[in-house]
Amino acid sequence: MAYIVKVERTTACPTAVVKANTTWREFPRVWPKLLDEVWAFLRTTPGLRADGHNVMLYRNGASDLEVLVEVGVQVTKFFQASGRVVPSALPGVDAAATVHSGTLAEIGAAHSAVRAWCAEQHRDVTGVRWEIYGDPDAQTGLFDITVFWQLA
Repeated sequence: MAYIVKVERTTACPTAVVKANTTWREFPRVWPKLLDEVWAFLRTTPGLRADGHNVMLYRNGASDLEVLVEVGVQVTKFFQASGRVVPSALPGVDAAATVHSGTLAEIGAAHSAVRAWCAEQHRDVTGVRWEIYGDPDAQTGLFDITVFWQLA
Protein backbone atom coordinates (compact mmCIF):
# COMPACT_ATOMS: atom_id res chain seq x y z
CA MET A 1 0.00 0.00 0.00
CA ALA A 2 1.25 3.49 -0.87
CA TYR A 3 0.98 5.92 2.03
CA ILE A 4 0.65 9.68 1.70
CA VAL A 5 2.20 11.40 4.72
CA LYS A 6 1.29 14.97 5.62
CA VAL A 7 2.05 17.31 8.49
CA GLU A 8 -1.09 18.09 10.48
CA ARG A 9 -1.70 20.42 13.40
CA THR A 10 -3.80 18.17 15.63
CA THR A 11 -6.35 19.39 18.14
CA ALA A 12 -6.17 18.14 21.71
CA CYS A 13 -9.02 15.71 22.33
CA PRO A 14 -10.15 14.27 25.68
CA THR A 15 -10.04 10.50 25.99
CA ALA A 16 -11.08 7.82 28.45
CA VAL A 17 -8.24 5.31 28.68
CA VAL A 18 -6.63 2.51 30.60
CA LYS A 19 -2.87 2.97 30.82
CA ALA A 20 -0.41 0.09 30.83
CA ASN A 21 3.30 -0.62 30.70
CA THR A 22 3.77 -3.63 28.45
CA THR A 23 6.00 -5.11 25.79
CA TRP A 24 5.37 -5.09 22.07
CA ARG A 25 5.17 -8.88 22.25
CA GLU A 26 2.41 -8.82 24.89
CA PHE A 27 0.52 -5.82 23.51
CA PRO A 28 -1.69 -7.76 21.03
CA ARG A 29 -3.02 -9.83 23.95
CA VAL A 30 -3.37 -6.85 26.31
CA TRP A 31 -5.12 -4.16 24.30
CA PRO A 32 -8.52 -5.88 23.79
CA LYS A 33 -8.94 -6.28 27.57
CA LEU A 34 -7.99 -2.65 28.19
CA LEU A 35 -10.43 -1.43 25.55
CA ASP A 36 -13.20 -3.64 27.02
CA GLU A 37 -12.69 -1.92 30.40
CA VAL A 38 -13.12 1.50 28.82
CA TRP A 39 -16.27 0.50 26.94
CA ALA A 40 -17.77 -1.04 30.10
CA PHE A 41 -17.20 2.30 31.85
CA LEU A 42 -18.67 4.29 28.94
CA ARG A 43 -21.84 2.17 28.96
CA THR A 44 -22.44 3.26 32.57
CA THR A 45 -21.65 6.93 31.90
CA PRO A 46 -24.25 8.39 29.52
CA GLY A 47 -23.26 11.44 27.50
CA LEU A 48 -19.51 11.01 27.88
CA ARG A 49 -19.10 9.59 24.39
CA ALA A 50 -20.81 11.17 21.38
CA ASP A 51 -19.19 9.93 18.19
CA GLY A 52 -15.65 9.37 19.43
CA HIS A 53 -13.50 6.59 18.08
CA ASN A 54 -11.17 4.03 19.61
CA VAL A 55 -7.65 5.34 20.13
CA MET A 56 -4.27 3.99 21.10
CA LEU A 57 -1.45 6.28 22.21
CA TYR A 58 2.11 5.01 22.61
CA ARG A 59 5.19 6.36 24.38
CA ASN A 60 8.62 4.78 24.39
CA GLY A 61 9.41 2.53 27.34
CA ALA A 62 12.71 2.02 29.12
CA SER A 63 13.91 -0.26 26.29
CA ASP A 64 13.05 -0.85 22.64
CA LEU A 65 10.93 -3.82 23.72
CA GLU A 66 8.77 -1.85 26.18
CA VAL A 67 5.94 0.55 25.46
CA LEU A 68 3.75 2.77 27.61
CA VAL A 69 0.24 2.63 26.16
CA GLU A 70 -3.08 4.37 26.60
CA VAL A 71 -5.93 2.39 25.10
CA GLY A 72 -9.33 4.02 24.99
CA VAL A 73 -11.97 6.13 23.31
CA GLN A 74 -12.40 9.79 22.39
CA VAL A 75 -14.90 11.43 24.76
CA THR A 76 -16.72 14.75 25.02
CA LYS A 77 -15.13 16.03 28.22
CA PHE A 78 -12.86 15.25 31.12
CA PHE A 79 -14.38 13.13 33.90
CA GLN A 80 -13.69 11.59 37.29
CA ALA A 81 -11.48 8.48 37.10
CA SER A 82 -13.24 5.18 37.78
CA GLY A 83 -11.04 2.21 38.64
CA ARG A 84 -8.39 1.88 35.96
CA VAL A 85 -10.29 4.10 33.51
CA VAL A 86 -8.78 7.58 33.68
CA PRO A 87 -9.12 10.83 31.75
CA SER A 88 -6.36 11.67 29.31
CA ALA A 89 -6.08 13.46 25.98
CA LEU A 90 -4.65 13.11 22.52
CA PRO A 91 -2.15 15.93 22.08
CA GLY A 92 -2.62 19.13 20.13
CA VAL A 93 0.71 19.25 18.27
CA ASP A 94 2.34 19.18 14.86
CA ALA A 95 2.35 15.57 13.72
CA ALA A 96 3.24 13.57 10.65
CA ALA A 97 0.17 11.56 9.70
CA THR A 98 -1.08 8.98 7.24
CA VAL A 99 -4.16 6.81 6.82
CA HIS A 100 -3.96 3.02 6.88
CA SER A 101 -6.71 1.16 5.01
CA GLY A 102 -6.28 -2.51 5.61
CA THR A 103 -6.04 -5.12 8.30
CA LEU A 104 -4.80 -4.49 11.81
CA ALA A 105 -1.96 -6.92 11.18
CA GLU A 106 -0.60 -4.52 8.54
CA ILE A 107 -0.70 -1.32 10.65
CA GLY A 108 3.06 -1.45 11.19
CA ALA A 109 3.55 -0.51 7.52
CA ALA A 110 1.80 2.82 8.13
CA HIS A 111 4.05 3.57 11.10
CA SER A 112 7.11 2.64 9.03
CA ALA A 113 5.94 4.92 6.20
CA VAL A 114 5.60 7.88 8.57
CA ARG A 115 9.04 7.25 10.08
CA ALA A 116 10.61 6.93 6.61
CA TRP A 117 8.95 10.17 5.48
CA CYS A 118 10.19 11.97 8.60
CA ALA A 119 13.74 10.76 7.93
CA GLU A 120 13.56 11.88 4.28
CA GLN A 121 12.23 15.29 5.33
CA HIS A 122 14.79 15.64 8.15
CA ARG A 123 11.98 15.88 10.70
CA ASP A 124 12.61 14.51 14.19
CA VAL A 125 9.87 12.76 16.12
CA THR A 126 9.37 12.74 19.88
CA GLY A 127 8.43 9.07 20.16
CA VAL A 128 4.80 9.90 21.04
CA ARG A 129 2.48 8.39 18.47
CA TRP A 130 -1.17 7.45 18.30
CA GLU A 131 -3.83 5.84 16.17
CA ILE A 132 -7.45 6.85 15.70
CA TYR A 133 -9.66 4.03 14.45
CA GLY A 134 -12.46 4.92 12.02
CA ASP A 135 -15.87 3.31 11.72
CA PRO A 136 -15.94 -0.16 10.15
CA ASP A 137 -17.18 -0.54 6.58
CA ALA A 138 -20.56 -2.29 6.67
CA GLN A 139 -19.63 -4.74 3.91
CA THR A 140 -15.96 -5.54 4.54
CA GLY A 141 -15.65 -4.86 8.28
CA LEU A 142 -12.38 -3.03 7.55
CA PHE A 143 -11.80 0.51 8.79
CA ASP A 144 -9.38 3.32 8.21
CA ILE A 145 -6.83 4.01 10.93
CA THR A 146 -5.14 7.40 11.05
CA VAL A 147 -1.57 7.13 12.35
CA PHE A 148 0.13 10.16 13.92
CA TRP A 149 3.74 10.72 15.03
CA GLN A 150 4.40 13.85 17.06
CA LEU A 151 7.08 16.02 15.47
CA ALA A 152 9.87 17.47 17.62
